Amino acid sequence: MKHLNITIKGVVQGVSFRATAKAVADQLGVRGIVKNQPDGSVFIEAEGDPVLLDMFLDFCKEGPEYGQVDSVETNEGELKNYRNFEVLKRGLFK
Repeated sequence: MKHLNITIKGVVQGVSFRATAKAVADQLGVRGIVKNQPDGSVFIEAEGDPVLLDMFLDFCKEGPEYGQVDSVETNEGELKNYRNFEVLKRGLFK
């Protein structure tokens, strides 16, 4: 089990990035959260098997159909033992 903090920059808000990330994560069995950031980026905390996280990262580098990913930054973090993958809406985070 591995935890990744992922920041995706580019045209990644308003293009269904969060919803698509959730669908991909659910298919792969990856758990965590995804949220829009005030600077226009998308932030993801993802946990799962390293091989499945690599597959999830492949999606993050590509993005949804109408998105344009310019960069993906990843850092390993402490496991938080998420139970599922959730899209966090505005107002639920700082």
